[in-house]
Amino acid sequence: MGKEMQRALLWVILFTSCFLLWDNYQVYKGEKSFFHTEAVHQQVSADADVATPSVEDVGSSVPLAIDVKDPVVVSTDRMKVTFDREGAVIVGTEMTQIPRQADWTEVGLAGLILGKEPVENLGNVDLLELTKNRTYVAQSGLIGGDFPNHKDAFKLVSSRLDMGDAENLDVVFEATKNGVTVRKTYTFTRGHYGINVATEVVNNTSATIKPSAYYQLTRDGGKPEGESSLYATFTGPAVYSEEEKFQKLEFGDIADNSASFEKFANNGWVAMVQHHFVSAWVPTAGEERENYAREVGKDLFAIGSLVNLGAIEAGKSVTNKAILYAGPQDQDRLEQIAPGLELVVDYGWLTFLAKPIYWLLSFLYGIVGNWGWAIVLLTCIVKLILYPISAAGYRSMARMKEVTPRMKALQDRYKDDKQRLNQAMMELYRAEKINPVGGCLPIMAQIPVFLALYWVLQGSVELRGAPWILWVNDLAMPDPWFVLPLLMAVTMFLQILLNPKPTDPVQARMMYIMPLVFSVMFFIFASGLVLYWLTNNILSIVQQWWINKTIAEERAKRQMN
Repeated sequence: MGKEMQRALLWVILFTSCFLLWDNYQVYKGEKSFFHTEAVHQQVSADADVATPSVEDVGSSVPLAIDVKDPVVVSTDRMKVTFDREGAVIVGTEMTQIPRQADWTEVGLAGLILGKEPVENLGNVDLLELTKNRTYVAQSGLIGGDFPNHKDAFKLVSSRLDMGDAENLDVVFEATKNGVTVRKTYTFTRGHYGINVATEVVNNTSATIKPSAYYQLTRDGGKPEGESSLYATFTGPAVYSEEEKFQKLEFGDIADNSASFEKFANNGWVAMVQHHFVSAWVPTAGEERENYAREVGKDLFAIGSLVNLGAIEAGKSVTNKAILYAGPQDQDRLEQIAPGLELVVDYGWLTFLAKPIYWLLSFLYGIVGNWGWAIVLLTCIVKLILYPISAAGYRSMARMKEVTPRMKALQDRYKDDKQRLNQAMMELYRAEKINPVGGCLPIMAQIPVFLALYWVLQGSVELRGAPWILWVNDLAMPDPWFVLPLLMAVTMFLQILLNPKPTDPVQARMMYIMPLVFSVMFFIFASGLVLYWLTNNILSIVQQWWINKTIAEERAKRQMN
């Protein structure tokens, strides 16, 4: 029984390792990750009270010129925002405090082997942008008549475009068409990536108008520049409502009109999500809106919300407000902007475990001021919580190690009688108070924590570019010199020496192969994840050595008595 369980466990670990490698290879080829399946969606009734104008009336055209003819550039303490006067739409957001990252294959040992040299200055991250390779813009306008929208020319009213030392900066655009004036006021706040957008509609005609305002994000279907092909990350639209919660949409499903999501609501937001960054339109809570997603051009997709402004009588005006966020996936900030917006940090199906881990990791960072040491402390805490389980497992393995010669003798004696061998083995386990599956517990207990931490380290923008010590200068990227994976392989070999040696030669060979398999796999994992596993291995070695020593001393005392 014990022999079969040990062999099964080894096969499970080997299969899991190979599966993770296969999953990353699928991502490398551009396929979907197994861990990032689409959310299950439900369709709401079309009888809901929604805006009268249809989303089909929303203009689908976007600026296609690589160079905006007369751009307006606004500078804040966090970003440079580029407006196109045509539509007063945002066509560029440069994150001035967030530099681009070099590919891990261009630095350290990998760079030396491959003969690559990293670019010294990669510039800053551009989220929204309009170039020959990327179309990603934030648009707004009116429908329900021939009113100003994102295809009409707007006049810049503001004179100040640099925030300087001020706490706020208002940038105002204005356009008039067929007697209807639209005034867009973009309010920037120091220390924030969120932009308050106020759209004032003035009816200068002699008749009542019934417009609707749309807030739209338009993006091509390509992956962000520089994103690693080795990690499974989601890129695409998302919709949130209190009823259906967080819903991801695949570009392919939008293209073939099979995307299912909450279309009618009076709360929530729409967004474009990518690794570490997000843009989102957040209309005012309580306003009825119609959410839509569609393909508006070749490999070009739009996600938006349509808000009914009601009837505006002649000579009257209405102001509609929304928030446009375009920045990093800072969970604390996103929670403050809108309920559920922090869910764009995608932890996969282990969100229930990953979120508490992230909270604890952030808390520890607040104490030590270094994400690497926070990971080390987190590992110690997790090890302490799981101590009873791991201790029971290590005691079982220690006893198993002591009776290994007797087990070998039984196998030789009953090599031709498998049934009698199993009976003899079970009698030996009962006599020595050994749980044959006890040795599985330390590893099995670690797997969910390991996977949850994998998503935390991969998805948390706070670890992007975060250094630890010496050569480890980015915990979200692989170790540039592969020191941590090699040290982890060494600790795994030490653990093998502390464990009972399998009597099965095949099983024994698999045990020695496992450190090599894990080392290769961990070469491409985030160094923060490898640091966690290495620290856990060191603590496990100390714990297992102490338990082995204690059990040996107890047995020696019993023999003396």
